[in-house]
Amino acid sequence: MKKKLITISDLAHKLKLLDKKTGKPQTHTLRFWEKKFSQIRPTKLDGGRRLYSIKQVEIIELINYLLKDRRLSIENAKIILKKNINNLDDYHLSSVKVDYIKKNLKDKSLKILKKINKYKFNGKKNSY
Repeated sequence: MKKKLITISDLAHKLKLLDKKTGKPQTHTLRFWEKKFSQIRPTKLDGGRRLYSIKQVEIIELINYLLKDRRLSIENAKIILKKNINNLDDYHLSSVKVDYIKKNLKDKSLKILKKINKYKFNGKKNSY
């Protein structure tokens, strides 16, 4: 069974890490993340060419999501990676739950606020 590997350039394309003017892949971003995140360890061939396994790609996709989409700091992204969240789907599931709870709390708060305002209005109306 062959293990599928992806080059650093192809991975940059997949993550849409491209220079806006030239369209060239920003592979320096991935090399920087290798220095910051111990979880990223590509296979290096002679001449320094990097190849990433499927498992490595999943970890890098999670890092990309945390840094680019969620706009977390590198330190906060490291904390999340250490919390045994195994893959991007697990993080999305956790995030969906948090977003749902926030929305639910917001909806309940708005209902309570409307009731308070209704009582205030009725109180002023009755006092005239």
